[in-house]
Amino acid sequence: MAVPPSAGDTSVALGVYDVAEDCLSLLFVVVGDRTRRLAALHPGEMLSLFGPLGNGFDLGAGANDVAIVAGGVGIASVLLAARALLRRGSRVRLFYGAATAARLVDRERFAAAGCEVVVATDDGSEGTEGFVTDALARAAPADLILACGPTAMLHATAHAAHAMRVPAQLSLEETFGCGVGACWGCVVPVASENGVAYARVCREGPVFLAEELRW
Repeated sequence: MAVPPSAGDTSVALGVYDVAEDCLSLLFVVVGDRTRRLAALHPGEMLSLFGPLGNGFDLGAGANDVAIVAGGVGIASVLLAARALLRRGSRVRLFYGAATAARLVDRERFAAAGCEVVVATDDGSEGTEGFVTDALARAAPADLILACGPTAMLHATAHAAHAMRVPAQLSLEETFGCGVGACWGCVVPVASENGVAYARVCREGPVFLAEELRW
């Protein structure tokens, strides 16, 4: 996604948060110049979009009980998956974590859709105190885990999934140089027949099986 060329070098990768008829919405946190420019746009201004890129969560496994783990702005990548699972009749538990209660956004939308919502904050200002992956580890195992958030949270989710013997799909956060797989600037190590290979988050990802990653 990019703002008009006249605004300068402002390319930024974002996922679609929600879709309603012919409208789509994006959810992002203002952390720097690019997201600040996006937040400053007014109705009627134009954006240039390029996508979809990469892959998404594989929901075809037929899991009846799915745990979704989201950390911070990682919540932006899981709403459509949650709704698709609920429409299929799956139980969906959202484990949502952030540093403070003020960093938790839009969890009511997930609850309204039918998700069971478990909240954790680092400072204990809402929900349970501690990391959201601790709440996941204490819960009854699901059939499938989907996760998006900071790398440390994804590491912990992978460890929890391994301990529970539950398959996990992790949507990685990475800085993209080109977004189309040409620059190889967003690679992560994955298992291969020869030991370890490198996969591009923008093309082979951003979603990977936890068991194939070799961080």
